[in-house]
Amino acid sequence: MLNIIAGQLAPTTLSNISVTYLVVAGGGSGGTKHGGGGGAGGLLTSTETLTISNNYTITVGAGGAATTTKPADGSSGTSSSISGTGLTTITATGGGYGSAGNQTGATTSAGGSGGSGGGSGSGGVTNGAGGTATPSPAQGNNGGQGGQPGGAELGGGGGGAGAVGVSGSTSGDGGAGSSLSITGSSITYAGGGGGGARGDIAAGAGGSGGGGAGSNVDGTPGVSGNTNSGGGGGGGGRTYGSGGGSNSGAGGSGLVILRYLTASGTITIGAGLTGSTATDGLYKVTTITAGTGNVSWA
Repeated sequence: MLNIIAGQLAPTTLSNISVTYLVVAGGGSGGTKHGGGGGAGGLLTSTETLTISNNYTITVGAGGAATTTKPADGSSGTSSSISGTGLTTITATGGGYGSAGNQTGATTSAGGSGGSGGGSGSGGVTNGAGGTATPSPAQGNNGGQGGQPGGAELGGGGGGAGAVGVSGSTSGDGGAGSSLSITGSSITYAGGGGGGARGDIAAGAGGSGGGGAGSNVDGTPGVSGNTNSGGGGGGGGRTYGSGGGSNSGAGGSGLVILRYLTASGTITIGAGLTGSTATDGLYKVTTITAGTGNVSWA
């Protein structure tokens, strides 16, 4: 026997539900003192058939914390995931950190690897390697390499497949994020952070999708990635001629979005999670913005 619900045919007794999900991890923070931008959090989307009444555990990753000591590398973002009975753990990896700049022009460390690599600071010679989307590249975007610097004491590279810093000209911009329409309208997520700079050149812009811009002035930190975007934080800068430097921007936190037919069941968002549900035509869209806990349908 079939019921007609909102123009859809649905069985009287439901046993499973088709859910399209978006998993975005937290972005990494930038490095200080004309440091590289933070890498964007990993991002992936797919569709799974889940079982009604089963609990599925969701974790929303946090962005990397702003770096408040100089010189210092930033911190990586944390991963977001979905797992549960009969469902292989689906994990998007947190963004890599941006490397600090080096005032003397000596070699600095590479930006950190992650869902997307962080940028290398000014004076560095290597890129942060990009992480691989999990569970496979077909279900997400591989993280790009962080940009390498343009020259000693000048511009750090952008994070998340961002541009390379150009000696005497500019820092690297953060890499652009990905535009998706899971909510019913197109939104861009997971942009890389812009590289920091010395005060006589331009700092890098944040990548579209929540990436923070870099700084090129003492006392003005790199811009933090947007909340629930997975965007990388901007690298800290340094006023020309000073020995100081500014702090990095923090990485933006991640999120998990679930899209499913209204007729398929009603979701319960368990303790420990912060989220809400909206309607998009025949679909419900549940957005989880923070925490760790279970969801289920009935």
